[in-house]
Amino acid sequence: MTVSWITTIVGIIVSLLGYYLTPSAWGYGILGFGLAWIVLGILDMFRQPTRDRSRS
Repeated sequence: MTVSWITTIVGIIVSLLGYYLTPSAWGYGILGFGLAWIVLGILDMFRQPTRDRSRS
């Protein structure tokens, strides 16, 4: 769960950086990259942890 929060926070920081650079093509790319990190971090929060089957 901690990794999910870190991923989401890094995505927010990168998205803000991209937002301030938006008139250029680099800004839109960085913004999209940051938004992807946010989405992946949030999706990772809802993922069920898999259990090791060899311990059964």
